[in-house]
Amino acid sequence: MRRLRLHDHTGEAGLTLVELLVASAMSVVLLGAISSMVISTMRTQPKISKSAQNISSGRWVLDRMTRELRNGIRVDQATASKLSFLTYVRHATCGGAALPSATLPSIKCEVTYQCTTSACTRTEAADGVYTGTARIMFTGINSSSIFCYVPSAEADPLTCGTAKAAAEVTYVRVRLQLPDPSGTGSLTVSDGASLRNATLLR
Repeated sequence: MRRLRLHDHTGEAGLTLVELLVASAMSVVLLGAISSMVISTMRTQPKISKSAQNISSGRWVLDRMTRELRNGIRVDQATASKLSFLTYVRHATCGGAALPSATLPSIKCEVTYQCTTSACTRTEAADGVYTGTARIMFTGINSSSIFCYVPSAEADPLTCGTAKAAAEVTYVRVRLQLPDPSGTGSLTVSDGASLRNATLLR
């Protein structure tokens, strides 16, 4: 007759019902925390993308403005929201879209930037002409105070401020204030440039 062997189960590991319930509850809490983090990230991502896009567009506009200012000869009109100056541009005619051949030099044109509390426009015309076809350069700003000048009418003329006289301006600072997509405050991008040709031709 064959004898039945009884196995000793004391060495085998296992989980009790209480341990399984505790582990399940902790897993649910952990998954809930991870899910809320993912949802929060997905909600804030569009705002972050919009901020990055606004800053990138603002930097592009600033780069163009400062490049034209560096080639500037003189400032003709200088307020916080409007700037007209004579500068060299790479066009066949002032206000035209056609580019000249590589052998021809840049031409002198009057460039006017005018800003409101929502957009900045650019006008290009002949020397001394401040009107023409205004092209929108940038939208989405929340302040029309864009430009400040040196020398200024401030107690210290080297402080950037209201222009003492447009014809004397040698440095222009440009500051764009963009609304923050999160709804609080503003994003500010700024740059400045000296009119290199102004000092050479005076």
